[in-house]
Amino acid sequence: MAGGLLLALLFATYALLSRRLSRSSFTGPMMFTAAGLVAAWVAIDEGALVSSFALELQSDVVQVLLEGTLVIILFSDAALIDIRRVRRTAFLPTRLLLVGLPLTMVFGTVIAMLFVPDLGLWPAAIVAIILSPTDAALGQAVVANEEVPDVVRQGLGIESGLNDGLVVPFLAIALTAANSEMQTVSGIVDLFVKEIGFAVVVGTAIGWLGAVAARYATERGWVGREGRQILVLFLAILCAVAANQVHASAFIAAFVGGVVFGDGVRRQFPDICRFSEGVGHLMTMLTFFIFGGLILYPALGLIGWKEVLYAILSLTVIRMVPVLIALVGTDLELPSKLYIGWFGPRGLASLVFMGTVVVSADPSIAPLVFKVGGVTVGLSVLLHGITAWPASNRYAAWYNRAESRTEDEMVESMDVEMMPGRRLDGRLGMSGDVDEG
Repeated sequence: MAGGLLLALLFATYALLSRRLSRSSFTGPMMFTAAGLVAAWVAIDEGALVSSFALELQSDVVQVLLEGTLVIILFSDAALIDIRRVRRTAFLPTRLLLVGLPLTMVFGTVIAMLFVPDLGLWPAAIVAIILSPTDAALGQAVVANEEVPDVVRQGLGIESGLNDGLVVPFLAIALTAANSEMQTVSGIVDLFVKEIGFAVVVGTAIGWLGAVAARYATERGWVGREGRQILVLFLAILCAVAANQVHASAFIAAFVGGVVFGDGVRRQFPDICRFSEGVGHLMTMLTFFIFGGLILYPALGLIGWKEVLYAILSLTVIRMVPVLIALVGTDLELPSKLYIGWFGPRGLASLVFMGTVVVSADPSIAPLVFKVGGVTVGLSVLLHGITAWPASNRYAAWYNRAESRTEDEMVESMDVEMMPGRRLDGRLGMSGDVDEG
C-alpha cells in the first residue's frame, strides 16, 4: 500500500512539473529511473534483489508492461507519419536506418567481443542489437526545440519511431543462434519471412479494417471523439496479439498497422491518437521506474570497468561513427552530423528487448547482457538527459549564425512540412507543452 501511495505521488509530482522538466536538464526518464533506484535501495535487500531480478523481469505483469508500452507507442507514432508529406527530407532517416543502423549493430558486436571477452559472437550480437534502437524521449528538447532545423528534428523523430521494429528480426536471429536452434540459411530466411512478412500482413489488415470501422461508425453516429481515441489503443494491442498468434513480430505489426490506420483516418480525425499517446507516455515513465529498480540497481553491484567502457563506446563511437559514414555526401555540416550522432539515446526499446533476452536467451547469457545493457541505458538516461536542452540551444545558435552568413541555402534550411499532430514523436509525451504560452 505504501509503495502504491509513493508511486501515485511520484506521478502527481511529475504531472505538476512536466512543463518545467521539458525545459530543463532533468528529464522525466531521469526522475523515474532515480525513483526506481531509491525504491530498490530502501525497500529491498540488495543480495536478494541481485539474485532474483531476472526472475522478476520474467513475470507476466512486467513483460506485458514492457512490450505493451512499446506496441502502443509504435502504433501511435506510426499513425502520425504521413510518408507522402515527408518524402522530400526522407534522405536523412533513410540513411540513418538503412546504413547507420546496420553499421551500429556490426560495430557494436565487434567492440563487445573485444572489450567484454566473456561474450561470444552471438551474445555480443545480442548486446549490440539491443542497444541499437534510439529513443527520443530521453532527449525531449532535441526534437521539440523549434530553433533546431526542422529537417534534423524530423529525421531524428522518424528514425526513433522506425528503428525499434527494424531490429526485431536481427534480435530473433541472434537469440536463436545463441541457443543453437538455427544454423542454416533457410532457417534465417524462414525467420525473416515469419517475423516481417506475417507482421506486415497482420498490421496492414488490422490497420485498414480499423480505419474503415472508425469512419463507418462515425458516419452513423455510433462513436464520438473519445471512442475513436480509445479505439487506437486497442487496435495497437490487437496488432500485437494477432502477430504473436502467427509467430510474427508484434512490434513490426504495430508499426505497420499504425501507418495504414493513420493514412485512413488522419485527415478526418487529426487528434485521434491523443489518448493512446498519453497512455503510452505514462507507461513509458513506469517502465523507467521498473528499469531503475529491477535492472539498473542490481546491475550496479555487478558491473566492472569493461562494462562501463563498452557503455561509453556504445553512446559515442558505436553510434557516431556509423552516423558519420551514413551521412557522407548529404552536404550536412559537421555540427549537424555530430548533433545527430550524439543524440541517439538508448531507452524504451532496449529495455523491452532486455526483457525478451531474459525470457528467450540461455540463462548464462542474460546476466552479461543485463550488466552491459543496464549500465548503457543508465548512462544514456543521465548523459542525454543532461545535455539535451543546452546542446539543442547551442546547436540552434550555431545554425542561426551559419545561415545568416552563407549566401547558398544550407541543407539544414530545407522547407519541411512537419508531421501532423502536436509533436514529432508520440513518445515525447507532453512535449507539446514546450511551446505553449
